[in-house]
Amino acid sequence: MAARDTICALASGSPPSAIAVLRISGPGVSGIAAWMLACGLPEPRRTSLTYVYDATGTLIDQGLALYAKAPQSYTGEDTLELYLHGGPAVIDHALRALTSTPGVRLAEPGEFTRRAFENDKLDLTEAEGVADIIEAETGAQKAQALRQLGGGLTEIYDGWRDALTGALALVEVMIDFPDEGDVPLDTLRPILELLDKVIAEIEAAIGDRGVGERIRDGFRIAIVGPPNAGKSSILNRLARREAAIVTDIAGTTRDIVEVRVILGGQVVWIADTAGLRETEDVVEAEGVRRARRAAAEADLRIHVIDGAAPSPTPGPVESQDIVVFNKADACPAVLAPDGALQVSAATGEGIDTLESWIARFVSGRAASVEAPVITRARHREKLAAGLMSLTAARVALADDAGAELAAEDIRMALRQLSSVIGKIDVEDVLGAVFSRFCIGK
Repeated sequence: MAARDTICALASGSPPSAIAVLRISGPGVSGIAAWMLACGLPEPRRTSLTYVYDATGTLIDQGLALYAKAPQSYTGEDTLELYLHGGPAVIDHALRALTSTPGVRLAEPGEFTRRAFENDKLDLTEAEGVADIIEAETGAQKAQALRQLGGGLTEIYDGWRDALTGALALVEVMIDFPDEGDVPLDTLRPILELLDKVIAEIEAAIGDRGVGERIRDGFRIAIVGPPNAGKSSILNRLARREAAIVTDIAGTTRDIVEVRVILGGQVVWIADTAGLRETEDVVEAEGVRRARRAAAEADLRIHVIDGAAPSPTPGPVESQDIVVFNKADACPAVLAPDGALQVSAATGEGIDTLESWIARFVSGRAASVEAPVITRARHREKLAAGLMSLTAARVALADDAGAELAAEDIRMALRQLSSVIGKIDVEDVLGAVFSRFCIGK
């Protein structure tokens, strides 16, 4: 994208709406205001009521104009925002008038925020926070996004980078002045202490069981059990709609069926899986394989047992999982295993209790880490790579295997941490991040 083009876009919701916000950023803003606004270029940061015209002098609308002069703007460039009536005809007329001007084009997705990043108004984690707060559906998602947008993650990563920069400086002293008298005799101990501190904090961040990513993307729950146990019926009850096909034929569910719900203030993905059994049917066997994979990857498994079966017992159950004794309306309660939740997918009995149990689980898991450092898979990948380099550096120093090797490992770790907040040239990362933004952001 051309860095010095003037860009424009609708920055508010799809029309029709009460108000439409058109955002313009770049070097052509003052020229645009001169011919487009009856008031001319407004005084910076003061809203002006004005008539808005196209280049031929035809009236587009009457609205408000707000000008921000570089670098005191969201993008760091001259920006102009027009608050017009939100009808499709008004928006179309205004955008056609703008893009017919030489040097002015429609913005690409995320381009306004990318310019803010390129002009040092935001770092990369803060820019991701902008995207996350736009997409936030729950209070937990909003709180996490606001913390990220406010620089909460940046502060942590900058602290690690500062500590490692100090450690690297001491290692360089060891390399450059190994025999000089002015080199402290106990140079190694503070280096190891710095490395140990950063390594421990990164290990704690990585060991958060993916809470930050789960808050952002949703917790995963798999409903597992034998064929005809009522898994699909339970899913439909939790979804409050007929999301999965239900029949009396064993093996009806062949693939993963997922529904998205809000429970315990968190986004939750609940997956109905194929019945677990040995089968010669190739398609059903693939469904069973996928079911086992979904169960292994889930944060929680709901093990459904058929209350009408001769010996209703669940398979292997982990401590945090839940066992559901289905068809409780037609089967004696004494058959239910100890600790099993008795429900009836047919009547809805016990479903509210099941929902409450799931809600407590996900809200408890979300609260298990006070302020997650990792909110995306990209962060986790970079931190894991940086941790490997730091561990190698510490081993090299402790074993006297060469300060030069340790210095290079620390530099590699610094590069990994820097790439999270975008302090180095990572064009491929930038493209992946900003291309997911909506137009006008």
